[in-house]
Amino acid sequence: MTVNDDSFTNWKIREEIAESMIPLIGKLHREQDVTVLLHSRSLVNKSVVSILKTHRFARQIAGAELSVTETMPFLEALTALDLGPSQIDLGMLATMYKADDRGLSVAEFTAEAVAGATGANKIERREPRDVVLYGFGRIGRLVARLLIEKAGSGNGLRLRAIVVRGGGAQDIVKRASLLRRDSIHGQFQGTITVDEDTSTIVANGNAIKVIYADDPSHVDYTEHGIRDAILIDNTGKWRDREGLSKHLRPGIEKVVLTAPGKGDVPNIVHGVNHDTIKPDEQILSCASCTTNAIVPPLKAMDDEYGVLRGHVETVHSFTNDQNLLDNYHKSERRGRSAPLNMVITETGAASAVAKALPDLKAKISGSSIRVPVPDVSIAILNLQLAREATREEVHDYLREVSLTSPLKRQIDFITAPDAVSSDFIGSRHASIVDAGALKVDGDNAILYLWYDNEFGYSCQVVRVVQHVSGVEYPTYPATAV
Repeated sequence: MTVNDDSFTNWKIREEIAESMIPLIGKLHREQDVTVLLHSRSLVNKSVVSILKTHRFARQIAGAELSVTETMPFLEALTALDLGPSQIDLGMLATMYKADDRGLSVAEFTAEAVAGATGANKIERREPRDVVLYGFGRIGRLVARLLIEKAGSGNGLRLRAIVVRGGGAQDIVKRASLLRRDSIHGQFQGTITVDEDTSTIVANGNAIKVIYADDPSHVDYTEHGIRDAILIDNTGKWRDREGLSKHLRPGIEKVVLTAPGKGDVPNIVHGVNHDTIKPDEQILSCASCTTNAIVPPLKAMDDEYGVLRGHVETVHSFTNDQNLLDNYHKSERRGRSAPLNMVITETGAASAVAKALPDLKAKISGSSIRVPVPDVSIAILNLQLAREATREEVHDYLREVSLTSPLKRQIDFITAPDAVSSDFIGSRHASIVDAGALKVDGDNAILYLWYDNEFGYSCQVVRVVQHVSGVEYPTYPATAV
């Protein structure tokens, strides 16, 4: 048999195993609210090829490719357990099992590693929590996709309504079409139908009421059967407590802003300070996409090396706030054509660091350049450290952070030498460390951090909403803090 024959046979075997994993993953998700991960990447609703690619990607962070032949026994062991709502990482199970020298079987090791999610220890399923989207633009539609994707057994977040201004004939049809097809993020994964008579979009069985209103004060959500909902404001029109309080109408319990909050509105970066949210807090902000990109790695570097000062330069994709062609704009440069120019502009990300990391004493400055790409940005974080380090040391530390730390859902790590911005479209991490571009010289470290400023940020928003709603389930095996 030739090498080519061997490779093809091996592929077919792995393909067959991945195919057999799909119904097991789906059943755990639907019936027990268990999300199966592989190094923080969800395997729910993934294709055979996607499962195999996710296993292969593990070599970028773990140094070696994982095989489905290694992870399948752990998945089979999970199906035999009385599991409660949780997230379980097959990659972590396989890695930890290799390092364990007690001679346990896969079944014994798995039962021990996820004991917190089984039997008397397991948490009860939460009641479904209503969610309302106020605004349905770039972030709103991506958050909608994520909420629909995560509907699972129906016991988590449930998108009940979107609120928009009336747009004329066939408004709801056009909005549904924008949800169905996206020039950057591709087709919606599922089916979408529209009932114009009841003003409802049905996406993968989720009935979403479209409410038309020009102002929050015009809506009584209880009239639509909505109770104790979390409202996500995607418009950015109101950013202080007074303005956002307008959303606290009948049926709405909490308001989450997808833009930096002003005044005393808490700016939350999931993974860093989400545990500081007070149970009775009704209004909070998810800060900006750039803040979410830089704060997790900044915290990681400060925890290990100490940070004395820093500067962040963001090279940011253009947004709807800019003009397609030169035209009037209230900002001095954003009126110039976005797809034709690099545009120097301001960023509030550096000043927002203080809200997310109040214990960080370092002064962080920042600036931004908008460039002619529609999505994915890069933040260049230039840090003066409290102690000297080597490039190899920082490289290995950040790789380990992305793999095993509490920030592994926020920080990704890539070693590909030819990576470019479009490779990160659809990334669910807040930022991705580009290992090849990392520079360290004594007490100076320069990190290059890619981030999907649309989708990665939307994932962070959903994580915050899951946390405040009580449906953010624990992850196993537990990660040491």
